[in-house]
Amino acid sequence: MPHLLYVEDDESLSFVTRDNLELEGYQVTYCPDGQSAIDKIKKENFDLCILDVMLPDVDGFTIAQEIRKTNVEVPIIFLTARSLKEDKIRGLKLGADDYMTKPFSIEELLLKIQVFLRRSKISKPLSTSQQLGNYTFDHKNLSLNHKKENKVLTQKESDLLNLFFQNQNVVIKRSDILEKIWGEDDYFMGRSLDVFISRLRKYLSKDEELKIENIHGVGFRLKTPNAQ
Repeated sequence: MPHLLYVEDDESLSFVTRDNLELEGYQVTYCPDGQSAIDKIKKENFDLCILDVMLPDVDGFTIAQEIRKTNVEVPIIFLTARSLKEDKIRGLKLGADDYMTKPFSIEELLLKIQVFLRRSKISKPLSTSQQLGNYTFDHKNLSLNHKKENKVLTQKESDLLNLFFQNQNVVIKRSDILEKIWGEDDYFMGRSLDVFISRLRKYLSKDEELKIENIHGVGFRLKTPNAQ
């Protein structure tokens, strides 16, 4: 599954863009500012980077320079509200693969991503399914299959279920789940977590021995007959 770095300080735009990227099956690491993006590129590998140029601290050009110090091949797409020729030339000189002016079409962005990933020879992984009770779960390919139903998961649903899968019969703190899956622990993210827990309980309801238990005041536990 291609892993994308997305840097954007506009909260509304980033929410819509991330949602569309994840619906397309991409793993998205989101950063609201330049410094956090630089911290991420020092720790993780990405298949493609989408960088807003105008950021409140470290701008997109500086992030691109940091990326190119260690990776000269990863595709970079710049997003900007400005359409100055000088900016485009500067971005391309830094090794950017494309430059899109806001407001941009999500469909066009998705198409560009597909093209650049294809050029980078990033392909979909082979099946990596694992058994979870009466279900076959494939985290990377976002699938949860049962003899009565095949379910295509969203990226966050799959990530959350995988966290439980890797920690069967172990209590996971609510704060740890929020940090790992949502990147931060706050009230609104917590409400979102509750919604996702409800969805997963529904998805797993065809196996009575699989239960996501709420450990009051602590977190959650995926109870299974045998931990793997």
